[in-house]
Amino acid sequence: MDKITYNSKVELVDFMGSDLTVVNAARVSFSKESSWEEIPFNEFSEVKVLKEKDEKLIRYLAKHGHWTPFGHASLSFRIKAPVFVARQLVKHQVGLVWNEVSRRYVTSEPEFWRADKWRKQSKDKKQVSDTEEITYPGTASDVYEDAVLACMHAYNTLLELGVCAEQARTILPQSAFTEWYWTGSLYAFSRVFRLRADKLAQPETGEVAVAIGEIASKLFPVSWKTLTEDAQ
Repeated sequence: MDKITYNSKVELVDFMGSDLTVVNAARVSFSKESSWEEIPFNEFSEVKVLKEKDEKLIRYLAKHGHWTPFGHASLSFRIKAPVFVARQLVKHQVGLVWNEVSRRYVTSEPEFWRADKWRKQSKDKKQVSDTEEITYPGTASDVYEDAVLACMHAYNTLLELGVCAEQARTILPQSAFTEWYWTGSLYAFSRVFRLRADKLAQPETGEVAVAIGEIASKLFPVSWKTLTEDAQ
């Protein structure tokens, strides 16, 4: 099936601020301002890094729950993931805004998620799957793909019959991919990461959280490490 894929996609659209933004948002309380420490890289250029005292300040802020300075740095992503992942992530509302593709307007052929492994249900935790694969993964894949094909056929047939897109879409399963813009503060995304990259979270949702973390850690290395170092 051409329209079945394994992976979600996280793309950085834009960002604002830096670790220094966090520092100066805190230092303004005392009407003070810090600057980068410029270290020679070679005879032609210099590298800008945080001063040691500013790294210590960031660690202090995170340790003692002073989260507002981390709210002055922000990131915007365009994310593609199956609906069942999106519906878990959209629950995170504070400090975040979300705009999603609408199948009221879009009638292109849907794309569907495929499992790379069918996990067993955990015996001791109701909401968590086991790392062990089920006994007959091939059969599970066949059942799943037959159901997806049936949904695709039904969706296209409804559209051909003249049914409006906003009603035809109701036949599509939660495994259909959706896309959205997701913008928020550095602190808000660190909270998403801490909760969704956790070993008790659903792995497919964790995949998106980890991808966000990989990007954020490059843009805000000191702040991100400090906010998430005890996660996972």
